Amino acid sequence: MTVTARDAAPRLLAIDTATAVAVVAIGGADGRLDASDGWPAGYRHGEDLLPRIRALLAARDVALGDLSGVIVGTGPGAFTGLRVGIATAKGIAHALRLPIAGVSSGVALLAAAAETEATNPVLLLPAGPNDTVLVRSRMAPERIPGGSAPGLGGGETLVAVDLDGRAPVEALARGEAARSGFAAALLRLGAERLTTGQGDDLARLVPEYVTLPRGVAATSGEVAWSRDPR
Repeated sequence: MTVTARDAAPRLLAIDTATAVAVVAIGGADGRLDASDGWPAGYRHGEDLLPRIRALLAARDVALGDLSGVIVGTGPGAFTGLRVGIATAKGIAHALRLPIAGVSSGVALLAAAAETEATNPVLLLPAGPNDTVLVRSRMAPERIPGGSAPGLGGGETLVAVDLDGRAPVEALARGEAARSGFAAALLRLGAERLTTGQGDDLARLVPEYVTLPRGVAATSGEVAWSRDPR
């Protein structure tokens, strides 16, 4: 858990469960990160997320009434964690009547990567046990079949997350560097949307799944483009 100095201004809460490491963070309306917590969530998002949020708020002496908005990562990601994170963020925003902003987890990771030594980064994430998904800024994610290498343009730098043994070592190292700045980037991008009045409607805010469990269909509005249901 990373903690920095506190002030009494209203706080924003950020949540992301799109990758193998779940993240919660709090910060100011200006997008400045105050504190964050990240942990390998496995399949325990439902058990761990709310206790982690409560612990982070308590560590900063922040009450629920101090929150002025909620930010949530929308993916791309797998069904198990992503649905829990977005449902939790929506529940908090609804209960406290707070504005909410969805931020692409991939875009936030790219923003974090750009703060490191990665030049013109593109992000590679898992999409099931074999496929991957390539994320570029301002472009739709690209599904890449298993066994195929991502096609990179001139000057692009590959950043890989959650792909141990499936991506080049140097790309994985860039992914870990990006992950270290992910909470700050997610909070900053969400704060920009909220302060300019570009928050989301709770009913229209949906996750972007890359895989769905066997027999589960995306509900109305949810983005799901899995070729490998499981």
